[in-house]
Amino acid sequence: MAAKLPSSGAMPEGQEPGCDTSGLILVHRIFRWLYRELPELVRGVPPGDIDRAAIVGRYAHLDFYALHMHHETEDVALWDKLVSRDPGCALHVGQMRAQHAEVASQLARIEPQLEPWLRTADAALRDAFARDIEHLRDTLTAHLGQEEHDIMPVAGAVLSQQEWDWMEEHTRAELMAHRKELGKDILSLQLGLLVASVPEGERDEWMRANVPAPIRLLYLLLMKRQYDRAMRELYPDRPVPAMV
Repeated sequence: MAAKLPSSGAMPEGQEPGCDTSGLILVHRIFRWLYRELPELVRGVPPGDIDRAAIVGRYAHLDFYALHMHHETEDVALWDKLVSRDPGCALHVGQMRAQHAEVASQLARIEPQLEPWLRTADAALRDAFARDIEHLRDTLTAHLGQEEHDIMPVAGAVLSQQEWDWMEEHTRAELMAHRKELGKDILSLQLGLLVASVPEGERDEWMRANVPAPIRLLYLLLMKRQYDRAMRELYPDRPVPAMV
């Protein structure tokens, strides 16, 4: 076994290495589900049905935005710190950077296809759009698995809980800052997807452990209804496919 390379990089004052990275599994579960479902939702739009295309297209835009934001947050928060504190993971970090670049390249090819399809609901445009999303899905699936295997254990050992939690705080702040363009229900969608990513029998415990009491109440009174309405809009004639 190769010797572990010496660590470098300073921990912020008052913080200790070691954090719970398990929340990333839920986020990855959401992305796997979103990009598994999206090509089928796109293909399910009848030719010329502009109204249905608009519904599916709105969520496609949100899926693309969420993936951009997730990867950009990791680029800012993770890679330099991991290499600084555990130089032995530099190879894996390099692979992560390259995979993020490939995902960005594929998104740059996919996103311009959305608007022409929304204008026409053309079948040929629809099918090309869905095929490219499937290619992205396969790229993303491989990347997420490798990140869980190679990056999460290192991050859990060398980052502080405060550093890890910053990613969630940053994501929430970005969604709040862009509510006008993303829709007023965006935070309800985020929380609803997180809840859906937890096995049903564990959801109450997860909510108590991870969601402040005022937000839990708001979720029960309002946000869950907004999330359920969005899911009925996406799946008007069949049950919402399970995430877990």
